[in-house]
Amino acid sequence: MYYQLKSYLNFLLHSSNEHGVHSPFVYTLMTKCFYNKSSHVDYQLLNTHRKALLSDTSEIAITDFGAGSRVFKSPIRKVSGIAKHAGITRKRQQLLFRLAAYFKPETILELGTSLGMGSIALALGAPTSKVITVEGCEATSVKAQQYFDEFCIKNIQRTTATFESFFAENLKETYNLVYIDGNHNKKATLSYFEALLSHVTNDTVLIFDDIYWSREMTEAWLEIIANPKVTVSIDTFQWGFVFFRREQPKQHFVIRT
Repeated sequence: MYYQLKSYLNFLLHSSNEHGVHSPFVYTLMTKCFYNKSSHVDYQLLNTHRKALLSDTSEIAITDFGAGSRVFKSPIRKVSGIAKHAGITRKRQQLLFRLAAYFKPETILELGTSLGMGSIALALGAPTSKVITVEGCEATSVKAQQYFDEFCIKNIQRTTATFESFFAENLKETYNLVYIDGNHNKKATLSYFEALLSHVTNDTVLIFDDIYWSREMTEAWLEIIANPKVTVSIDTFQWGFVFFRREQPKQHFVIRT
């Protein structure tokens, strides 16, 4: 926690809003998407889904393939507890929805389904897109699918597999938006990034969650943005955005959202 607090204070010192951005691409992304305060009818469905999860007192046995939980000590957990302590926040969920709506990606890859709160945001934001979501824990994956069915979300393709096995067996197409929310480990994160490089386009965006989870995760983030194939990168503290736009000079931005 000390590392995260220190990192956040440093982030506040160096971050800016849209007025400090000298890139038309990033400025438009910020004003049209990041800072968009418009109300969307689908936010209501996201809230209904969230309330359903927070009211679900059923228990599931968690198999954790990542860095582990800082909250839970037992693998037997209530769905409501997972949603409350490990689920994406309302603010971040709505931003994920807006990002999908803004970029209109044809194919979305999510690494780390959990209970599907991010999956549904992506699916509703881009209803004509295919959302491929990968979760290593079978019990969590099944629970997420239960809610996909209950809320009639049809454009999500759920895969129960470790990220490593998915990459080895199913990483076959090009992805326009990738949301990486799982296994907060430097070596693993870098391996995912390297594997994805041959499956991105000029317009692909990669979103890395928890880039300040630990010193190692920040080291992974810094190595990723230093890669010569990355042109534009954005640090919002919680998330790190990576773009491959060859028409732009290499630039890095630290942005408050």
